[in-house]
Amino acid sequence: MPVMTGPRLVLFDVNETLGDLSSLRARLEDIGAPGSLLALWFAGTLRDGFALTAAGGYGDFREVAGAGLRALLAGLPGWRGDLGDAVAHVLDGFAELRVHPDVPDGVRRLKSAGLRLAALTNGSAATSRRLLEGAGLLDCFEALLDVSTPAAWKPARAAYRYATDTLDATPQETVLVAVHPWDVDGARRAGLRAAWLRRTAPAYPDTMTPPTYTVRDLRDLAGTLTAD
Repeated sequence: MPVMTGPRLVLFDVNETLGDLSSLRARLEDIGAPGSLLALWFAGTLRDGFALTAAGGYGDFREVAGAGLRALLAGLPGWRGDLGDAVAHVLDGFAELRVHPDVPDGVRRLKSAGLRLAALTNGSAATSRRLLEGAGLLDCFEALLDVSTPAAWKPARAAYRYATDTLDATPQETVLVAVHPWDVDGARRAGLRAAWLRRTAPAYPDTMTPPTYTVRDLRDLAGTLTAD
């Protein structure tokens, strides 16, 4: 029976895994909405994107996120304002996101270990580029991909296979890194390995395919992968 070697390609999710969305709370407050709406809005955006993919359709992240936010604001008791301007103000905040504190050191350790690094997001590659440029990490990544080409949001198998095909890597030598259990589950079902960044999460859901690796954050990931 052949021995499985360690991964060669590390494929990062972006929103919440690399990029910290917490600054969007202030954007919501700017337009007169509660900052606590962020979690509901982002979860709804993912739900709607997943639903479109499951039904054989596709929606651009900004369009799906914008439609969801317009619906939430329209139903918010006492909210008044211009929906178009308000939604644009919040969405423009994605261009100003910062990485989580553990990301710069973790990414550089992985790169120094000789691993190939790339990103795959349900958002846009342009947003990934701005995020990584702002952190001084862009030169660590060989590719920034999004799901617009396969027209399928993760966790659809087509999204992960698009990435491995584009990067000329096998699923078995690729590890998807994400804070989202649904992303980990999707990658595992597509034949990839997957690392779950648990950060502050209490537990991984029993109903989903277990991660290949469970680590606290990106600072722990390099040692785990190079020891595999």
